[in-house]
Amino acid sequence: MSFDDNVVIRVENLGKCYHIYDRARDRLKQALVPKLSKFIRRSPTAPYYRDFWALKDVSFEVRQGETVGIIGRNGSGKSTLLQMIAGTLLPTTGTVGTKGRVVALLELGAGFNPEFTGVENVFMNATILGLNHKEVDNRFDRIAAFADIGEFIHQPVKHYSSGMYARLAFAVAINVEPDILVVDEALAVGDEPFQRKCFSRIEKIKNDGAAILFVSHSGNAVINLCDRAILLHKGERIYTGVPKRAVFFSQKLGNSKDEDISKVLCEIELSEKVDSGTCQSKNQDSLKQFIQPKENLNFCKIQAEEFLANDLVSNAHFYEEHGARIQNICLMTKGNISVNQIFRGREYRLECEIVFEQECLNCRIYALIRTITGIDLAGCAYPQLGNRGFDAPKGSRFRVEFPFVCCLNPDTYFCNFAIQAEDGSLHHRIVDAIAFRVMADISNASTGLVDVGFKPHLYELEV
Repeated sequence: MSFDDNVVIRVENLGKCYHIYDRARDRLKQALVPKLSKFIRRSPTAPYYRDFWALKDVSFEVRQGETVGIIGRNGSGKSTLLQMIAGTLLPTTGTVGTKGRVVALLELGAGFNPEFTGVENVFMNATILGLNHKEVDNRFDRIAAFADIGEFIHQPVKHYSSGMYARLAFAVAINVEPDILVVDEALAVGDEPFQRKCFSRIEKIKNDGAAILFVSHSGNAVINLCDRAILLHKGERIYTGVPKRAVFFSQKLGNSKDEDISKVLCEIELSEKVDSGTCQSKNQDSLKQFIQPKENLNFCKIQAEEFLANDLVSNAHFYEEHGARIQNICLMTKGNISVNQIFRGREYRLECEIVFEQECLNCRIYALIRTITGIDLAGCAYPQLGNRGFDAPKGSRFRVEFPFVCCLNPDTYFCNFAIQAEDGSLHHRIVDAIAFRVMADISNASTGLVDVGFKPHLYELEV
């Protein structure tokens, strides 16, 4: 396969088909019956399987120094695509070509021998990734320092914790200095300091000119890290373009009812044509307001908040009750509608009910919003800190509300609630009580997790 000067990945009409058998005996029949029919010269029978195309007719290119996000719902073909690019899976149709050293972070620690020490696994795994013994020897100190597992590196990895195992595997892969880095939901592992080190290393690899293919369900990560994003749906590429718009379409597609899917797909196709300049003028005018909002048009107002009963289910952890109970937790709109899909810039409130089964003096109620990775973003107490708590008689019941204006950028967030006693102990606590998603907004120009309302200005200075 020929490449242009800057192209390091070329995918052409790539497809992967699997044979699905409804019963175990059908697999045996498929192995024997066609051969038997051919032997006795009978017409071949119908196959005992049905085809399932995990990926179909996908084409794109990635250039040197470019970071491309691959997004889509579970089962859309993202991991299948990365495995074929990494060379661990053969395509059914089409071709895929790469130029340079490819390092794939698909399953950290794949190929580690549990009986070998960390040192031995470093040399073995780095050799699999393309380094010779001298190169591994020269980089070993860097790998060991990055993993930061101390003397455990001389112990068999079967004695490692899962975190230590992942740290060592990531340290090996990230220090190979790839020309192409393929990452499938494994960008950060371990505790927070180590995660920050992982992200910094990824940024250095990107700045050094390596191409990065990045799969993630975190819309915020895709928007912040990627130059382009490819949206897959049921194995097909349906959109390639600006990451923020791709994330918006992905969320809209994922939250649409079955009968609305075709309408959203048409909208995505039309948007991509407008982006590329191949759309007919009539269609372009009809979509102009949608994809290029005017300054006085709040794009979010086109969308409606929703409560998704089968999505965003939080695995809440309930602590033991000590005289009080938190219940009926919800996220409400200004119009008193319970939702878990919201938009930046609008007013909402978290609320819950507290039932006191014992008298509680000088108590305080807390609400906290966290990211998927557990970072505390915003919290509040009632009464606010610095004021005395409130007294609750035995058998009393209260509702507490925490109003706020959403300044969070697109991602999924979780809420914790707690009742604290006068002595600092907890009457009750619920971790990850509810989950909610902030939907993507094309008109939002901010990055990061929180929109603090930056309004940049440029002033020309005298020379």
